[in-house]
Amino acid sequence: MTQTTHHTPDTARQADPFPVKGMDAVVFAVGNAKQAAHYYSTAFGMKLVAYSGPENGSRETASYVLESGSARFVFTSVIRPSTDWGRFLAQHVAEHGDGVVDLAIEVPDARAAHAYAVEHGARSLAEPHEAKDEHGTVVLAAIATYGETRHTLVERTGYDGPYLPGYAAAKPMVAPPGWGHLPAGGWGRVFQAVDHCVGNVELGRMNEWVGFYNKVMGFTNMKEFVGDDIATEYSALMSKVVADGTLKVKFPINEPAVAKKKSQIDEYLEFYGGAGVQHIALNTNDIVQTVRAMKAAGVEFLDTPDSYYDTLGEWAGETRVPVDVLRELKILVDRDEDGYLLQIFTKPVQDRPTVFFEMIERHGSMGFGKGNFKALFEAIEREQEKRGNL
Repeated sequence: MTQTTHHTPDTARQADPFPVKGMDAVVFAVGNAKQAAHYYSTAFGMKLVAYSGPENGSRETASYVLESGSARFVFTSVIRPSTDWGRFLAQHVAEHGDGVVDLAIEVPDARAAHAYAVEHGARSLAEPHEAKDEHGTVVLAAIATYGETRHTLVERTGYDGPYLPGYAAAKPMVAPPGWGHLPAGGWGRVFQAVDHCVGNVELGRMNEWVGFYNKVMGFTNMKEFVGDDIATEYSALMSKVVADGTLKVKFPINEPAVAKKKSQIDEYLEFYGGAGVQHIALNTNDIVQTVRAMKAAGVEFLDTPDSYYDTLGEWAGETRVPVDVLRELKILVDRDEDGYLLQIFTKPVQDRPTVFFEMIERHGSMGFGKGNFKALFEAIEREQEKRGNL
C-alpha cells in the first residue's frame, strides 16, 4: 500500500485548482421515492427536510430530501416522464434498479469549477446556471463521471432555503428518534457525515478514472490497494482512492481483478448493468449505538465469523469498544500508523445485490480498513454464494 503526503488544508486550498467545500448531496434515482424516504427515515434515523413534487409544481418527478448531520440524501422517482431528465431517470431505474445518479459536490464557485473541469477533459452535462427563489440564488453545473453517474457542482453561499429552489420545507415522516429503537437526543445521532463514496468500474478502467479525477478536479491519490491487498482464495479486486486537498471528498475507485471466481465487483457490474456507485460510507460518533439502532430497525449487516475476534487484540490493540461488544455486533477494527477505525457494512439495501452502506468510526486513522479486506470479502462471498452469484 502506498500513501501520498498531503499539505495542510489551508495550503492545499490556496493551491487547489478545484477547491471544494464538501459533499453536497448523494442523489438516488428510485422506483418509489416516498417509500425509500420512509425506509431511510426509520431504518437510518434520517430526517425529511424538503420535498418537491406535484403539490408544489413538479409534475414530472417527486423528490424527498433527508439529512443526518451534514449528510444529505435525495430520493427521486418519476411520476410521468416529459423531459430528457425524466426519461433518463425512468430509464436508469429500469436498467439499473435503485441507485445513485449524482454525487453532488459543494464548491465555492460553480462557474470556475465547471470551466476548469471542462478545460481539463470533463464532459459537461449542464452548463452553469442560476436557480432562484425567495431564499436566494444557487449556481449549478454538472459534469459526467463513470457509468451514468454525474457530479453536480453546487454553489449555495447565496442561499438559505431547505435544499434547492423548487423544494419546499417538509416535516419529518416519522416521530423523532428516541421514541423506540433510535438513539435519544434527536436526529443526526445515527450518523453525522458522508465519509467516502465508492465507485465500481469495469476491468481495466480504474486507472483511467483515477486519472480523470487527478486531471479534471486536481484530486490527489490518497491510497491504493492492489494484488494481495484485496484478495481471498476465490476473488480479488483493485482499488485506488482519490481525494481533494482537504480530504473532505474521498472517492475510492474499484475494478475487478482476475481470480478463480466472480468477485463482488463483477457481481455488482452484472446486476447494475455497468459502472456505478457501490457503497456510501457514513461517519458515526458511536458505532455501537448506531449498529444497535439500525439492527433494531431491520437493517441487515454482513456477518463476521467468531474466529476474526479470537486474535483481534493481538494485532489491532485496544479500542474504545471492548472485544466482546465488537464480537456481539460483528464490528471490524483496523489500525494503522495514525490510529484506528471501527467499521461495519450493511447487506445490499435493495433487491439487486448492488448498493450498500458502511458505518465508520474513526480514531486518527484515515485508512479504509485494509486489515479487514480479507474478512470482509469472505463475508461478501458467503452472501454471493447464497444468491448463486459466486
